[in-house]
Amino acid sequence: MPNRPPPYFPQEQLSPPDPKRYRAFKIIVALFAVFLLALIAGIGIGIFYLLKWLFS
Repeated sequence: MPNRPPPYFPQEQLSPPDPKRYRAFKIIVALFAVFLLALIAGIGIGIFYLLKWLFS
């Protein structure tokens, strides 16, 4: 006899979803995005001033 699961699995959560569930994850992702934008802007400004210094 094959080992089969029971015929019914409840699809809904037993407890209501917590609104603060992903708060820490959202904060980390937002901080990472701000850091990445600042890094890209810093690299762009650095290249600009390097080229300005090289060709002046």
